[in-house]
Amino acid sequence: MTNSAASLDDNHPRRPLVAALLSLALPGLGQLYNGELNKGLWLFLANVLIFVPGVTVAALYAPSALMLPLLIICVLLSLGVFIGTVADAWRGARARRIYVRREWQTSGLYALLFLACNTWVYSLLVDTIRLHQVETFHIPNVSMEPGILRGDFLFADKRYNCPNCKSRVEAGDIGIFVYPNDRTLYYIKRVIGLPGDHIAIKGRAVSVNGESLTREEAAEGERIVVTEKSGAHEWRARWKKDGAGAELDITVPPGQIFLLGDNRDFSMDSRKFGTVPLADLVGKARQIWFSKGDDGVRLDRLGKVVE
Repeated sequence: MTNSAASLDDNHPRRPLVAALLSLALPGLGQLYNGELNKGLWLFLANVLIFVPGVTVAALYAPSALMLPLLIICVLLSLGVFIGTVADAWRGARARRIYVRREWQTSGLYALLFLACNTWVYSLLVDTIRLHQVETFHIPNVSMEPGILRGDFLFADKRYNCPNCKSRVEAGDIGIFVYPNDRTLYYIKRVIGLPGDHIAIKGRAVSVNGESLTREEAAEGERIVVTEKSGAHEWRARWKKDGAGAELDITVPPGQIFLLGDNRDFSMDSRKFGTVPLADLVGKARQIWFSKGDDGVRLDRLGKVVE
């Protein structure tokens, strides 16, 4: 009688719903609840290491034509692993109708792991990737048209303009930088002049160190589209057909850069707020991974490399 009572007291059957909810909150936590410590650890690592590093590889290291397919595969694989983790926790709990709970299996430990992993492991990994590898940005205005449209979402390469970085700043790069008048904002513009460069703007003509950037002009509706080139970079800039333009003559100070938006009559850039510290250039626009306009998703822009 005594032994039977003790056995009933020691039995703590695992509840499938609790196991599934724990794995929803933190992948692998449901397996820990089921007493599968090793499986829980590996499933947690799988969920952590597939999505964020996978997106990084797709955005930075894969050939541009493969970026979008790899990104889709990464998202689907991550979702599959996550759902599989939850389902495994449910099945594991159903198989443990008779279970002796271990001393460390307490609600306090589950809460501690949830907080530690979400506020430390995930945050540390995501912050490291965003600071030093790749970050995604949404374009809210038309200042970089026609190359970059309002509603584009793009990857910015953060391995740029930093100590030991292989990617150096060049004229023609599309840079992400801290807006000088509000350091909580990031702006995106094209680098036109580097430290020491002489910039001259007269009407639609832009020249750097006495050499015109203009290669050709063409009328498109109410706009004049100018093809410009600097080094290996070639791009299109847009002006109003009847715009008077503006005159500017400046030598870029040491440690500064001069930036222009490609949509010249609708851009807040170095013509308005002056040159920008080179140190405030934090990334280079790389590739569009999603785009949505007033008419819906722009499928033709998905995966487009920005020039």
